[in-house]
Amino acid sequence: MVDYSVTVHTGYLAGGSTINKINIKLVGTDGESDHEWLKPWKGALTFLRGQSSHFNVSCPTSLGKLLLIELDKQNLLKVTEDAWFASKVEVKSPEGDTYNFPIYRWISDNEVHQFREGTALRVFDDTHHLGRFSRQQELKQREEDYRWHVYAEGIPHCIKTEDPLSLPREVRFSFTKKTEFDFTASAGMAALGLKGLTDSVEPWTRIDDIGQVFLLRRTPISEYTQEHWKEDAFFGYQYLNGVNPIMIQRCKVLPGNFPVTEDKIFLHGHCKLTDEMQKGNIYLSSGGEALVTILKRSLSEITYTSLCMPDDIAERGVEDVPNYYYRDDGLKLWDAVYKFVEGILGHYYKSDAEVQQDTELQKWTSDIFEHGFLSQANTGIPQSLTTVPEMVKFVTMAIFTGSGQHSAVNTGQYDYGGWMPNTPVSLQLPPPTTKGTTSEATMLQTLPDVNTTAQGMAVMWLLSKQSSDFVPLGQYPEEHFSEEVPCKMIQNFQGELEVLSAAIKVRNKGLEVPYKYMDPKEVENSVTI
Repeated sequence: MVDYSVTVHTGYLAGGSTINKINIKLVGTDGESDHEWLKPWKGALTFLRGQSSHFNVSCPTSLGKLLLIELDKQNLLKVTEDAWFASKVEVKSPEGDTYNFPIYRWISDNEVHQFREGTALRVFDDTHHLGRFSRQQELKQREEDYRWHVYAEGIPHCIKTEDPLSLPREVRFSFTKKTEFDFTASAGMAALGLKGLTDSVEPWTRIDDIGQVFLLRRTPISEYTQEHWKEDAFFGYQYLNGVNPIMIQRCKVLPGNFPVTEDKIFLHGHCKLTDEMQKGNIYLSSGGEALVTILKRSLSEITYTSLCMPDDIAERGVEDVPNYYYRDDGLKLWDAVYKFVEGILGHYYKSDAEVQQDTELQKWTSDIFEHGFLSQANTGIPQSLTTVPEMVKFVTMAIFTGSGQHSAVNTGQYDYGGWMPNTPVSLQLPPPTTKGTTSEATMLQTLPDVNTTAQGMAVMWLLSKQSSDFVPLGQYPEEHFSEEVPCKMIQNFQGELEVLSAAIKVRNKGLEVPYKYMDPKEVENSVTI
């Protein structure tokens, strides 16, 4: 007989413990173990959240190289059924090898679930028939769990689901995030309700009265916004470092319907619009319309270049615009992510031919092109990947968009929108088209009413608030990589992000309005809202 040392880790998530019966089977290249009950020698504490428990699994002979494990959870003594969040299983073989099986799944039924050994394998490396079968089953399950849905014609497809509860539990909001989200929303609306703001459909009668809502939630930048929102310099600053830092671009040719003439821009005829445009001193920023229209228009304007920050900065001609901290920090963050991705993927893909023959990689790429960009070739989005550098750039774009770029356009919403007159959530009248015809009275008639203001500010606060289970970029609580080289690269990536974060913090100490949205310590690992 030979013994395998098995360590089962239960994740540290609320409700992740189980008192049910846990069974395991080890499957290797030379055989498999019996379907064995992991006897709870610590009683109810054996599979308590955050707990690690050790077991021995005995086999007549060695199983060879371990490929996968099978786990199932059975109701013990007919007690109440529960859900168990297993994080990982480690197995030490009699030959002294350690195998890691990442799980990070909720197991709430009585079915047998297979989990593959954690060593990364490209599809053409998975040569054992059991490994291939397990891989195919996992892909099949993912296709059932995550299906595309057409919400409206002409906009990117979304996930098909009736409600959040129909999604796999591990991709829903965590209990912590949901509880905080619900509490923040209800507490904010309750506070506004007590002041009689959420039920009032009356217009504002004075700008200063809007402070009744604003006083409930403040940040240093939102206070600065309240003080400086009327200033032209601050208005322009927000196009560089506010929540729309990707709209501004150098103007080389005036739009055909451009309504502004030289006499409206320059005093006393000292400068000419055409001369300043040739010098590269004129910049434009575009606006938007109703939601679905905005989404359709946005998709028509998105290109692969616009999603890759170095290319986007060059395309918009803003390489040398001063005080553009979004650009400065974003390019450094992009470079850090690119270097990390290049290292990881370069470790596994040694040639362009290997990229081309990875059918799963190609399917993932074509899926994004088809459903994310509606097969529009003019976007420049790759339909397939043919070289290692192409793959590195594409993966960098995906990571950067879901982390740094999302932080840049989301996290500052309350900072710049908390003081409603600076960023109205709606307008009751069209914006003025004639210079000099506005007054505080017409402005108040145009701004949203009291109720809409209160609700809009509550939503912006909710969207901007950081959850207590926030995971910053570069941190990976789920240990999917166990190999030495990738783990070392992760450590190096984390070190680079630490250096960048420290540099941003030092820079911000000297700024009247600090820019923190690309600070790796403030950037979430991925979109979680």
